[in-house]
Amino acid sequence: MAAILAKKLGMTQVFQEDGSVARVTVLQAGPCPVTAIRTPERDGYAAVQLAFGQAKEKHLSKAELGHLKKAGAPPLRTLAEFRSDLAGTPAAGASVGEGQELTLGASVTVDSFEVGSRVKVSGTSKGKGFQGTIKRHGFGRGPKSHGSHNVRAPGSIGASATPSRVLKGIRGAGQMGNKRVTQKGLEVVRVDPQENLLLVRGSVPGPTGAVVEVRSDA
Repeated sequence: MAAILAKKLGMTQVFQEDGSVARVTVLQAGPCPVTAIRTPERDGYAAVQLAFGQAKEKHLSKAELGHLKKAGAPPLRTLAEFRSDLAGTPAAGASVGEGQELTLGASVTVDSFEVGSRVKVSGTSKGKGFQGTIKRHGFGRGPKSHGSHNVRAPGSIGASATPSRVLKGIRGAGQMGNKRVTQKGLEVVRVDPQENLLLVRGSVPGPTGAVVEVRSDA
């Protein structure tokens, strides 16, 4: 299973060899040093921890700096674990790249991905605050004419005498966005190892500048 941490730079379009246009999201992916390797014998599961995002030492705690120093990594802001047992890789020297066995202090780059392969991207979606039922759930509005005041109201949500309460799980107004979202089945359109860029077809969760997790979607 190939995996890496990336920063969302924005969206653009690229022309492919057959002349077609691909709408892509540009991700600045890695390089990500391996800062920890989890094993079933010691931790109960197999995983690889990657670090990403330059940071100043004063913005990290002594424990965080010591953890990164043990792996020979510079001050980095974001840490994330990628389970390797799901891909059937060995516990010791777990692999998150195509054909590469990773050890503590090794680095993961965009070379782990190939053009045409499928990936899934996980991140935190844009927070949209408190929204009503029309924007949040796609409800239809009421009539605007003939004195109707039920324009964007959700309508009746409760029953009558039985059960005399509002049932749980009713779709209503509330917080929208700001949740972890995984976009699956995105195609890798271009890989640029020199600039550490990964171009995937379609949109990915989060605003520009957000850190996302990219995994191969087998």
